[in-house]
Amino acid sequence: MADIHQGHTALGDVAARTLANATKTVPQLRLITPRWFVHLLHWVPVEAGIYRVNKVKDADKIAVDCSQKDERELPQTFVDYEEWGREYLLSAVNTVVDVHTRVSDLYSSPHNQIHEQIRLTIEIVKERQERELLHNKEYGLLNNINDAMRIKTRSGAPTPDDLDELLAYVWKEPAFFLAHPRAIAAFGRECTRRGVPPPTVTLFGSQFLTWRGFPLIPCDKIDVVKDKTSILLLRTGESRQGVVGLYQPGLPGEQSMGLSVRFMGINHQAIASYLISLYCSLAVLTEDAVGVLENVDVGKYHEYK
Repeated sequence: MADIHQGHTALGDVAARTLANATKTVPQLRLITPRWFVHLLHWVPVEAGIYRVNKVKDADKIAVDCSQKDERELPQTFVDYEEWGREYLLSAVNTVVDVHTRVSDLYSSPHNQIHEQIRLTIEIVKERQERELLHNKEYGLLNNINDAMRIKTRSGAPTPDDLDELLAYVWKEPAFFLAHPRAIAAFGRECTRRGVPPPTVTLFGSQFLTWRGFPLIPCDKIDVVKDKTSILLLRTGESRQGVVGLYQPGLPGEQSMGLSVRFMGINHQAIASYLISLYCSLAVLTEDAVGVLENVDVGKYHEYK
């Protein structure tokens, strides 16, 4: 019988690898996105999970006068309020992470099993948060845009004229456009076709296309259905009467804004449980704080000869 080591003059790779330690990464998760929309929102802490938006009633009836050089009687007026402002209630994104103590005890080197389980779950919770901020039936941004602030594209593909029209609707201190990456690519194609390539700006260490000085922020949570999607333009901040994010401060086990992780105990099967909760909502303070360009076609391409 031939010796399997016949012809070898030194230790081979397969045998040598038995004494080597491989460098291992933490688990990689393809679903994680930068979540720039969440980062760019202005976040307001709320008490008792309730945020009430009070508005002025009959603003056109507030009487003022430009004084003339005479002794005419000055107008008398007052500012009335709506009796019941809209109340936004924080919603919760929850889940429970289970880790068997035998697994965490024996297999936590070089990477802590509990830490990685919680870290990856928090990423999924935050991805769900961004989707809820846009699509939630009660407070989602796409479901709370006034009909007067909705416009449609002229020819399907998003053109510079379409974005200029959107800027004419949200003209009071707009902050940024928000669109699916495919919508931004479609806008770039239309700009290239017209010979007006949009400039770029650096935010968060990344390059973003801009139009009229306002960045186009990509967000994959804005759905594309049959090559149709929407582009949003927002004004943000409480002082600007814009769009604001809401969160509950001071939670037990708080990890970041509105996010808490709490140990729930170990059951009789030796499984440790951790409760992960994220409380959030979103409020549009005035109707003209957000506009939307609808019927955006992202499937149109051009031939260049």
